[in-house]
Amino acid sequence: MKKINITLIFCFLILVSSCVNSLDDYNVDQKNATAVPAVTLFTNAVKELSDALMTPNVNVNNYRFYAQHWTSTQYLDEPRYNMTSRLIPQNMWDRLYRNTLMDLQESKRVLSADNLLAEDIKNNQMAQIGIMEVYAWSVVVNTFGNAPYTEALNPDITLPKYDDAQTIYNDILSRLDQSLDMITVDADGFDDGDLFYEGDMAKWLKFGNSLKLKLAMVIADSDAAQAQTLVEEAATNVFTSNEDNAAFPYMGAEPNNNPVSSNVKGQYSTREDYVAASTLVDAMNDRNDPRRIQYFSQVDGEFIGGEYGFANSYSDFSTVSEKIANPTQEGVLLDYAETSFLLAEAAERGYNVSGTAEEHYTNAVTASITYWGGTAADANAYLAQSSVDYSSASGDWKEVIGTQKWIALYNRGYDAWLEWRRLDAPNLQPPQVEGASALVIPLRLIYPVNEQTLNGANRAEAAEAIGGDEGKTALFWDVN
Repeated sequence: MKKINITLIFCFLILVSSCVNSLDDYNVDQKNATAVPAVTLFTNAVKELSDALMTPNVNVNNYRFYAQHWTSTQYLDEPRYNMTSRLIPQNMWDRLYRNTLMDLQESKRVLSADNLLAEDIKNNQMAQIGIMEVYAWSVVVNTFGNAPYTEALNPDITLPKYDDAQTIYNDILSRLDQSLDMITVDADGFDDGDLFYEGDMAKWLKFGNSLKLKLAMVIADSDAAQAQTLVEEAATNVFTSNEDNAAFPYMGAEPNNNPVSSNVKGQYSTREDYVAASTLVDAMNDRNDPRRIQYFSQVDGEFIGGEYGFANSYSDFSTVSEKIANPTQEGVLLDYAETSFLLAEAAERGYNVSGTAEEHYTNAVTASITYWGGTAADANAYLAQSSVDYSSASGDWKEVIGTQKWIALYNRGYDAWLEWRRLDAPNLQPPQVEGASALVIPLRLIYPVNEQTLNGANRAEAAEAIGGDEGKTALFWDVN
């Protein structure tokens, strides 16, 4: 018996010694990765960005309130623009900087160190990362204004300075051009990890140019010459159908479901916090809009919006449709309809783009209706109405394009808010609360409370530079 035990112990020691080189090997976590591939970081960053822009969670993203697409049933701080009762700016800031931009930066670092990858493939993957970095940075700037940039994402700089928003904007436009120039359409990019286009670099080229078009139009009022140059460079290779849309494909199971489904009544939530705002519902009812059934639920066969900024009974008003609440509903970051509206605007501004403003406007409205499940006949009937037809709808071109774009950007609160700030259309008004100070629809998010306490001097300098750390402070491009 003793001989058997000794033999077993001896065999065990040989087995152990053959598996480890030193005692340090026992400290390696076998279940959690210590090195993450570039593609995994890239995919996660894209998901984090989509989640941040898609979630309706009031602790993070209240853009649907600011655009008056939704309103609340009982919690009124958010549709009345209170940014301090919750950590709203902090949570959005963290999702953009920590969850998105840090992963993209690390993805780029890991990819740079890979000396075995073919140069054209490596360049394509760098371009994919670069385009997404520009998208994320544009959200930072167009949400907050001046922000940490040149010293951001550096663990050795714990108190990063804030850079001028316009300077950041010009730099990311240059970075976008650099990324576009790196693309070889006949070579691969990230394939399995590219949940937009599965490595189709021709579509990434269209996406990058469509983003360039969008960012150029943001500065059309503040820097018309630069905007025109950039638009005319981009317009020849932008989205041409809904097949080109940049949309994140969510799955049915948590945590990869569309975050809307985790915050509205349905498969993953019993909450009854939101109803459709009468501001949007009434505008769509007036135009007999065929998208209503895709956007909203019905109450006794009707679409009824709640009063914006006041308490509303959940059962008395339309809320999100089953389609919007579906965990697999994709998260759109940029689409053909938006691109066509931008081209319509460019034509109205006299930029050298092919097609007329009316043609692009018609394409945009049609693309939106068909994306949501309508037919070309539905779109034609809708456009034939005098209140929708480009030549007869009331208002100047900003109001005509802006109103239809606002309707088309439903469920994309950030973009609807951005376009409302740019075009000042439609004519949204804050809730008039008796006995309270006059409310102002936010033009930006205030800086996070952590920045005030941990990076106070730099934050204070930035606040002074932009004219005050307030929601009513207009950003550099918002000059009209």
